[in-house]
Amino acid sequence: MANISAAVVKELRDKTGAGMMDCKQALSETDGDLEAAVDWLRTKGLAKAAKKAGRVAAEGLVAVATDGRRGAVVEVNSETDFVARNEQFQDMVAKVADLALDAGGDVDALGGLTFHGAANSVNDHIKEMVASIGENMSLRRTAALEVKDGVVAAYVHNAIAPGMGKIGVLVALESSGDAGKLSEIGKQVAMHVAATSPLAVSPAELDPEVVEREKAVLAEQARESGKPEEIIGKMVEGRIRKFYEEVVLLSQTFVIDGENTVEKALKAAEADVGAPIKVTGFVRYALGEGVERQESDFAAEVAAAAGH
Repeated sequence: MANISAAVVKELRDKTGAGMMDCKQALSETDGDLEAAVDWLRTKGLAKAAKKAGRVAAEGLVAVATDGRRGAVVEVNSETDFVARNEQFQDMVAKVADLALDAGGDVDALGGLTFHGAANSVNDHIKEMVASIGENMSLRRTAALEVKDGVVAAYVHNAIAPGMGKIGVLVALESSGDAGKLSEIGKQVAMHVAATSPLAVSPAELDPEVVEREKAVLAEQARESGKPEEIIGKMVEGRIRKFYEEVVLLSQTFVIDGENTVEKALKAAEADVGAPIKVTGFVRYALGEGVERQESDFAAEVAAAAGH
């Protein structure tokens, strides 16, 4: 049997909301495999699907920049939230986001671009900021969207400065309609993405592995409830449609009106915009997602500082 630490049990509890003993049993049954344990708990009806796993631990800022048919988002990390509220740091992040419009979503290319008003690169300027502010910081990632005809809209949730905060979203809408009205509906869809964190625009764009894993869990749930094999396939087919409603953007209930799907809301908006609307992509960055910071024993740190 795998050695299961309390930290792994806690991580499983955080991901699934299941009880401690259930988490321990799940990890025991799956030889300590965290993702398999999530599926085991879901099979037993003890946990919901985790759409996006990953503990948020890093500080810093997510920033967005748009230029009509182009948009970019960046994440710049710092050690503390205190630095994220520093105006000098915010000014740097805003300029990095503007430069990201020309980097095409390539973080290495962005790091090599010449920083605004300086003779050095973005990466070198960040190093200078580290020396100036006295805290480590880094350019973690960037993404970009572009449409030939239409708009790229942006939204930042709980912005602490214009265009920057802890969650940043871009949504690309392809349309020949009124750009101003298209931007309005685009921002609403971006707000929706910030709230619901979908996995893909449409079912066809979902990762096939994600779909197959979900089907396997649903099939096992049906077997656990004693359903005969001949009807399990039909049950899975019906339940996978429900899964799409939870994780696919166009199939989700639009949070702005709480009634229509996003697809129907966009269809209704076409009359106002004056042309068909197609979502060609979206990006959602949440500060620090997927980055884990080592948890320290605060009592031990205090004892060490006291010389014990």
